[in-house]
Amino acid sequence: MLGVRDQFHRAQLAIAALFCFLGFQYATWASRLPAIKTRLALSEAELGLLLMACGAGAAVSFPLVTVLMRRLGSRRLAFLSAICLSLLLLALAAAPNYPVALAVICCDGVAVGCLNVAMNAQGATLEATYRRTAMSRLHAAFSAGSLFAALLASGVNTVTTEVAVHFGIACVLLLLLVGLTRSGLLTDDEHGVEQKEAPKKSRRKLTMPSRVTIWMGCAMVFGTVTEGAMNDWSALYMKDVAGASAQLAPMGIAVVSVMMVLARLFADGWRSRWGDGRIVKAGSAVAGVGLALALLTGGAVPALIGFACVGLGVAAVTPCVYVAAAGQGTEALALVAAMGTTGLLAGPAVIGFIASAGSLVWGMGAVAVSALLVSVCATRIRWPGLAETEPTPSGT
Repeated sequence: MLGVRDQFHRAQLAIAALFCFLGFQYATWASRLPAIKTRLALSEAELGLLLMACGAGAAVSFPLVTVLMRRLGSRRLAFLSAICLSLLLLALAAAPNYPVALAVICCDGVAVGCLNVAMNAQGATLEATYRRTAMSRLHAAFSAGSLFAALLASGVNTVTTEVAVHFGIACVLLLLLVGLTRSGLLTDDEHGVEQKEAPKKSRRKLTMPSRVTIWMGCAMVFGTVTEGAMNDWSALYMKDVAGASAQLAPMGIAVVSVMMVLARLFADGWRSRWGDGRIVKAGSAVAGVGLALALLTGGAVPALIGFACVGLGVAAVTPCVYVAAAGQGTEALALVAAMGTTGLLAGPAVIGFIASAGSLVWGMGAVAVSALLVSVCATRIRWPGLAETEPTPSGT
């Protein structure tokens, strides 16, 4: 990053730019789904399948990501996958029909899986190298990227409704961001994810994940299901169940998002003080209990309070689990990341099925249970010790 001499902050800004990049890229094409639906004359089912294609691509990327991480390292993989994601926006804008759009979105999911693992590996390397917590603030940058993308979409729509123009502008901005941050990314070394890899002779084949890795994956799935479901269903719950007005209903998403960003900005300090394990267990319990009490109480105000508990409680779950998974090696990180992306994209659909079979209250109740299950899984995970994430004194 230009103008930043401190090595830690230089690397932190560069890695944060990757997180911002991914949030911006995903929210850019997601914000134009109505226009894409109209241009390609898609049905609701076809649009749903289009969304699932991204999740499917990310889910099946696990073996490829593992191989690419070993051959390229997180720095080069992050750069290449970011370039691909930028160009895929142009490909989606130019897609002439539904099958091509499906293929583009599936490729987008694979590239998302690659960048997700690479940037979280960079974040874990940053923490391990400098003995300073940073992962939660990095994940806050993802949310900031989504916000910037929404603002850009709104601004472009006031001038033109052409998806190609919007995606072209976004592609240029993304490529500029990648170019400015590449020099600040960390080189893979003995402090990073590769530290705990298997010997070279055993690297040619994928190994079965350990029990700890499986528990990490489960915690990630339940955490991302909670996060994704709140983004997709909170507004509808506010309107149809809590009886909120049309003006108040969107505040459900806003409350969750704001609390999550704020919590992630402060969560690294909490991690240094109390440790990752305690933060995840306590936070997910707060999220589950707070949401459950809001559902039992009913009404718009209790719902907003419950949603705030969810945003606060799950904010540090994914950053902490990514750090723990990185400590188990590249394969563990890739698997946990793939499971997390699958939960984020497929979770809302599962909640929808539950709501259809019963009611939206039952669906949101499943979200509360999912948050509580994170706390259960967290008891089975080997978390980094406080000494491993303790900030170094200023000037060291």
